[in-house]
Amino acid sequence: MSINWPYFLVLVTCFIVFIVACDSAESKKGRFLLKGNNELAEGNTKGAISYYSEAIDIDPEFKEGYYNRGLAKYRQFRYEEAIADYTQALSLKGDYREARLQRAMAYLDFGENYKALEDTKILISSDDQDSQAHFVRGLTLSALKNYTDAREAFERARALDPENVELYINLATVNYQMRAWEAATQDLSRAQQLDPEHSMIYNLQSLLHFENEEYEKALAAVEEAIEIEKDQSFYYNNRGLYHLYLGNLEEGLKDINFSLKQNSQNLHALRNKGIYYYKKGEKELGERFLKEVYEKDPDIDLVEEYLNGN
Repeated sequence: MSINWPYFLVLVTCFIVFIVACDSAESKKGRFLLKGNNELAEGNTKGAISYYSEAIDIDPEFKEGYYNRGLAKYRQFRYEEAIADYTQALSLKGDYREARLQRAMAYLDFGENYKALEDTKILISSDDQDSQAHFVRGLTLSALKNYTDAREAFERARALDPENVELYINLATVNYQMRAWEAATQDLSRAQQLDPEHSMIYNLQSLLHFENEEYEKALAAVEEAIEIEKDQSFYYNNRGLYHLYLGNLEEGLKDINFSLKQNSQNLHALRNKGIYYYKKGEKELGERFLKEVYEKDPDIDLVEEYLNGN
């Protein structure tokens, strides 16, 4: 039997080129993904996004590329764009748990709480043992001020992950909001056993001392929080409030203004500035600040008390 060798060689050559090209594309997008991950780990989110985008250009159906790019954009506080990437990843794989969990967090930070709640519902219906899903559900319910259901979600997560210090801190926060002081104190005690260097523990302790009118103890506790984590503006705002109640008005104003410089929309800081002017004897100016806060959130503590004559 005769064989047309040149034709056979052409076929083999084309086949090999095709396989090499495919392998090259797969390898290339994988390399871009790894490079992006390395950049993200080093804190270079811009570089990470660039590499993830290169990977997606090679394969527009690369779900890991969208997911990881979403993580990078989330770190840049580009929540809407992160949500779009997570959504694209989910369109390619509907049961992509990590993408749905991260999308729920992005929805929460973007203020779309009910969408975040829906994502956690889907996650929990898929796996009721998913402690992270219960945790994010608790955060979302807290944002909606549904503290009873939030506490239930956090307690469910704690049962599944009893060594997670964040769960005790968030339970303490919810119990604080519900004015369950003893329960909040117990939660913080357990959190402190798990991680004595967590700044939020001392900030929450300071708030509990303030509620008991123990202003010196409140000040000492928040000072510990600041010593551990010096860039949290709301710690300074709380310290400012305690200074006001201890009569250190100008020290208090300094902290409150520092907090407002970091976040001019912080309603608690605006409230505290109003309290400063009340205590300074400039009631009209103080009232202006407090009325602004009340219009935006009438449930913030102390506002009505001062507006109604303290």
